[in-house]
Amino acid sequence: MSDLPRKAVTRTAKLAALPLGFAGRATWGLGKRIVGESAEIVGRELQQRTADQLFKVLGELKGGAMKFGQALSVFESALPEEVAGPYRAALTKLQEAAPPMPTRTVHTVLGERLGEDWRELFAEFDDKPSAAASIGQVHRAVWHDGREVAVKVQYPGAGEALLSDLNQLGRFARLLGPLVPGIDIKPLIAELRDRVSEELDYGLEAQAQQAHAEEFADDPDVVVPGVVHQSDQVLITEWIDGVPLSEVISEGTQEQRDRAGQLLARFLFSGPARTGLLHADPHPGNFRLLPGGPDGEDDWRLGVLDFGTVDRLSGGLPDTIGTSLRMTLDGEAEAVYELLCAEGFVKASIELDPDAVLDYLLPIIEPAEVDEFTFTRGWMRSQAARIADPRSPAHQLGKQLNLPPAYLLIHRVTLSTIGVLCQLGATVRLREELEEWLPGFVPEWDGDEEESAAEA
Repeated sequence: MSDLPRKAVTRTAKLAALPLGFAGRATWGLGKRIVGESAEIVGRELQQRTADQLFKVLGELKGGAMKFGQALSVFESALPEEVAGPYRAALTKLQEAAPPMPTRTVHTVLGERLGEDWRELFAEFDDKPSAAASIGQVHRAVWHDGREVAVKVQYPGAGEALLSDLNQLGRFARLLGPLVPGIDIKPLIAELRDRVSEELDYGLEAQAQQAHAEEFADDPDVVVPGVVHQSDQVLITEWIDGVPLSEVISEGTQEQRDRAGQLLARFLFSGPARTGLLHADPHPGNFRLLPGGPDGEDDWRLGVLDFGTVDRLSGGLPDTIGTSLRMTLDGEAEAVYELLCAEGFVKASIELDPDAVLDYLLPIIEPAEVDEFTFTRGWMRSQAARIADPRSPAHQLGKQLNLPPAYLLIHRVTLSTIGVLCQLGATVRLREELEEWLPGFVPEWDGDEEESAAEA
């Protein structure tokens, strides 16, 4: 592959081929059925061909197409198992790699952004990329002071590609919807589009990453590489090794899965409380398991990468989330309903039955009800089916709820993280993390109450 395809007409044609390809393969499948091949065999072939095309187009185009594919990849656990198999393999590829840009392009960007003598900044520089993602690729190098570093180089034309792709994907979101039952594709694409300028700004990314690196510098569980140097289109950070979370998902031990799941939940809820920032791109390609946790080399830590998309939450996660979650678990239907109305989750023109709202919420928050919960693809599928089935009361009620703009990114990150936990099949003490880090989840007692409790 040469440079990132930048011409809008070329990218539009490739993306438009996706729904056309789905339709063409359906016709091909009907033909195979007519000549006597079994529905099961034909269905399997259709799914595999569709998955292959999905990866080929979204991966090769990088840009917004790949960003969309990565966002979809964490929801594959919501797909029925007979469909999930082919897509799982194709979408997992999007979490870790994409076709690289040519070496000459990389050198040109480095020369323009770091100066013609850019090679003098490095003791070593590997021209072969170690990872390629939606808007940039990473090269391993040794900084002039001897530190191993990751050099992230943005694709030329990445901004135009991101916007072009996401606008085009938005036009046929309805056709892509069946790929992931229970997930509304259109708002997902709109939210990705709203984040384009932030994603492209390596200065903002450097600030967010350094804030996390400083806060988690002495943390026994989480590792965030520090920022070494930043300029337009180039971001250089400390290098970390480790096992990619995508590999833990595909072949990790249960011990690794459980540890990764626990640390992922801990990072999700502790990050906003400690830094005022929410890491908002939780697909497996952005996480690593590293040895050397609190119990020694046989224990694990979580390495966190890519801070290009964050939600800025100066006070941490909103109290409303923890308070409503606690009241839902306590069965306080009226109080939950009043809080949801006050925050705009229920519009003033809508009137709902508080008990029905409680029944809608309780299955979703089951992991917070117990001390330990095992996240599985089966559980995720059951939740997706309950909300996606037009005959389900949950589907009808869900259509009447509203998601205020301030909660859009938090909602997507939470759903995505749950998707990854289900891919891991991890047993997680989620309630423990909520009690520690989620504002409002543990009720605040005033001094008089505490004194009375102590005397009792």
